[in-house]
This record gives sequence, structure tokens and C-alpha cells, in this order.
Amino acid sequence: MTTTDADTPGNAAAAAAGHPAQPEIDPRGATRTVTDTAETSPAPGVHGYAQQKDAHLKRLRRIEGQIRGLQRMLEEDVYCIDILTQVSASTKGLQSFGLQLLEEHLRHCVADAAVKGPEAIDAKVQEATKAIERMLRS
Repeated sequence: MTTTDADTPGNAAAAAAGHPAQPEIDPRGATRTVTDTAETSPAPGVHGYAQQKDAHLKRLRRIEGQIRGLQRMLEEDVYCIDILTQVSASTKGLQSFGLQLLEEHLRHCVADAAVKGPEAIDAKVQEATKAIERMLRS
């Protein structure tokens, strides 16, 4: 089932505000159009990590190399404890990256919301809290 901008209440207001329509797949597999995703996905280049993007990409490539190393270790029948040590290093690398990204989010996105008012900051703090909860569960 496909809906149009007029079929979804938020889309009419977003279309009027000049936000482009974005297709989205709902859990049942139907496509619907979403235009106002500013609360969860600001425009490209305005994220808190934008100034550190190259450093973050370098860090993620290093973590990717660690994961590929794990695959090689398994293929080469390396001792279990050595593989577990590599798993730990990869996990710590991802956790460290996540914490850095969270800090940048708080400094940039939450601080920006504080300028916009209490409702905006409440939304960003709640969003950050949920992200922290997800990180703690992993």
C-alpha cells in the first residue's frame, strides 16, 4: 500500500514547509512517504561528528580490519583465547567510537536544541537517553 503526502498528517505540514518527501518501508512491507525526519535525521553535514568525519572513518576502517582479522583467525584455526582477545579489542574499539559519537551529539545536537527551547531540548535529551540505554545493553 502506497500513501501520498496528503495521506499522512505530518507530511502535509512538512511538504508545506519545503521538506522533500522520503519513501519509507513500514513493518508490513508497504511503502509510505515521510517528509519530516528532522527530529531523527537532520540534514547531511549538520551532525555533531561532521568536523571529525575523516578521523571517525579512519577509526571505523581500523575496526573493520580487526573484524577481518577475526575471520582470518578462524580460517587459520588460531587458538580460541587469541581470537577472544581480538574480539575484546574490536568490541572496545566500537564502544570507544560510540562514546565519542555520543559526546559529539551532546555537544552539538543537544546544545543546539537548548537554543530552540524546552520542548526541543527535552526531545533531544530523551533521544540521547535512549541511545545510551541501547549502548549499555550491547
